Amino acid sequence: MPTPISAGKGMHHLGLATKDMEATLAFYEGVLGFPAVVCETIELEKGGVVRHAFLDAGGGELVAFMEFNGIEVKGEPFDFDAGINRGLGFRGGVVHFAFRVDDAEELEKKQLELREKGVTVTDVVDHGWCRSIYFEDPNGLQLEFCHLSEELGERHVEARRAHEWTRWARR
Repeated sequence: MPTPISAGKGMHHLGLATKDMEATLAFYEGVLGFPAVVCETIELEKGGVVRHAFLDAGGGELVAFMEFNGIEVKGEPFDFDAGINRGLGFRGGVVHFAFRVDDAEELEKKQLELREKGVTVTDVVDHGWCRSIYFEDPNGLQLEFCHLSEELGERHVEARRAHEWTRWARR
């Protein structure tokens, strides 16, 4: 097996699509407190414009949204479902994005702030090794605030060697 490349230095940005940049910016800036740090327009050679906004998610990490305008695919206006799970046919939040908080107190504070701003948010879900709350943005994307509730170690990957895990391997 070849030597893997290094793990990197964390995430630079996560790129997502939106159908309504104003609603997206209002939510991420006004509700989550992620300020826009770059807003640009990109004119495409084949016609159309992309509005591109980068928002500061904290810790040097960014969330970027692209809104497509005046673009055609096979002669039809370009259209899509920005709610990734719906577009893939998943009922739940298989594809979701989690933002880190430091501890249980900060998680509960985020939950309260979201509810005060009218966002539907779950109760705290205890996964054993982390705790989370879940909610959606205006695009139908599932978002999460999460904190580690214990230090990760070897016992957290033990299931990888168990029969229940290996019997489902697709090889």
